[in-house]
Amino acid sequence: MATQSRPRRLERSCAFCEDKSLKIDYKNTEQLKAYVSDYGRITPRYLNGNCARHQRMISKAIKLARFMALLPYVGSLSGDEQ
Repeated sequence: MATQSRPRRLERSCAFCEDKSLKIDYKNTEQLKAYVSDYGRITPRYLNGNCARHQRMISKAIKLARFMALLPYVGSLSGDEQ
């Protein structure tokens, strides 16, 4: 009986664990935009490569930045921008 092998998942390492000088701050919207999709959703860990600890910190920072109106809750749809 032949066994099928699963496709290997690309192992990504957490950027915040590798570079200790990087800090997660809700006021740094340029950094947080990298972890938000075009539709305004927070990207999951398996796509952005964060560890669980830093993914929780990123999520809290994004939610706080949204509350403080630094980031939008929803992204721009394809036909809305002028």
